Amino acid sequence: MLFTTNWISTLFNNYKGVATDEIKINEIVTDSRMPSTKSLFIPIQGENFDGHDYIKEAFNNGAIAAFWNKSKEVPSFLPTEFPLFYVEDTLEALQKLAAAYRSEINPVVIGITGSNGKTTTKDLVASVMKTTYKTHATNGNFNNEIGLPLTILAMPRETEMLVLEMGMSNFGEIERLSKIALPDYAIITNIGESHIEYLGTRKGIAKAKTEIVKGMTDKGYLLIDGDEALLSELHNRNHVITCGFKAGNDVEIKNTIISHNHTEFNLADNSTFSIPLLGKHHALNATLAITLAKQLKIADHTIQQALSSLQLTSMRFEMIAGKNGVSIINDAYNASPTSMKAAIEVVKQMEGFSTKILILGDILELGEHSQTFHESVSEVIDGSISVLFTLGDQAKMISEKVNSKTEGTIVKHFTTKEELVDDLAFYLKEDTLLLFKASRGMQFEKMIEQIN
Repeated sequence: MLFTTNWISTLFNNYKGVATDEIKINEIVTDSRMPSTKSLFIPIQGENFDGHDYIKEAFNNGAIAAFWNKSKEVPSFLPTEFPLFYVEDTLEALQKLAAAYRSEINPVVIGITGSNGKTTTKDLVASVMKTTYKTHATNGNFNNEIGLPLTILAMPRETEMLVLEMGMSNFGEIERLSKIALPDYAIITNIGESHIEYLGTRKGIAKAKTEIVKGMTDKGYLLIDGDEALLSELHNRNHVITCGFKAGNDVEIKNTIISHNHTEFNLADNSTFSIPLLGKHHALNATLAITLAKQLKIADHTIQQALSSLQLTSMRFEMIAGKNGVSIINDAYNASPTSMKAAIEVVKQMEGFSTKILILGDILELGEHSQTFHESVSEVIDGSISVLFTLGDQAKMISEKVNSKTEGTIVKHFTTKEELVDDLAFYLKEDTLLLFKASRGMQFEKMIEQIN
């Protein structure tokens, strides 16, 4: 049980039916198609849909109470005793309910944001916290104005540690999420170019990400990428811990070694850690998680044990085996110029492969900056890359730029996935490494499925 309808009635006092009875609510649903047990249905209204239209389906699937926009007519099929809570706006009501439940349970809350790496860092943090605390964390990409409240409202009552990923596409969104979650600890992984189409500049992106402090108290701890100049204004804030590769950071990362299946690194306190992830950027993500764990008095050996058994959200730099023993890095969940270049740098550093192939696609939501940022990806592609395949109108700029400056790399642009997969068949060999990287909308996982 999460709470009762009577408890909800103390927050929303305009209702009908037996709302003040102690009816147990086990879960919250916004999708009427989802079978549930004793659920509260919250119909969300969007530009092209209205959840109120599906109350009957929600009722048939186990909803025993619901929020209801007070301007909407109540369907006649609902029993007169069915608890309905009348609200001005169902989304705002969802957020208010989540904020109240967060305060009711009062776990330690960790908020995580950043342009790149926030989901991986969330997975790292959750893995470590689970060793010591009853932990609930964001599932998948439930990190927006709907997903974050639903994540909070899915936590068991015995939760001690709540790990929340916070995503955004415009100003004000992270602030809203932070004020719902009230994080005790917050992490900003980095500042890249994601959503620059809406935020204008990287400085604008930094401003939007730093909104995470809006819901924190003065006692809250903030962990940040200390190498990022755009976050330097935060250095003078109380309880800020900087992590990075440069000297002067509170936690300095040293001696990073990338092997076939893991990355090893040292911290300035002489502790050594290994993660089943590839790349210096993941060493930074892990260091943010490690530093937070140390703040919460988790021992180094316990941290390392958790990192070794890490379970990641899929399609984020996931190493898998393909046909004929070819090695595939599935990094197809999303992309920014920063993350694409970081992934390429990792491929360049990996040993044991005679052929290294990049399969790159469009980076979306770059707006007027698209050409400049796509062409910038070519800066890290050199002769150590055997083959470059690109797909998409924007990605074509990468192949054109590489073609004009790099010798020794086979470069080819494609207009369809089918043509690319056909040409790729020649390279499916045991000593070959493939990197698939593009924005989520490019659906590169469909190509991976054909050669996996």
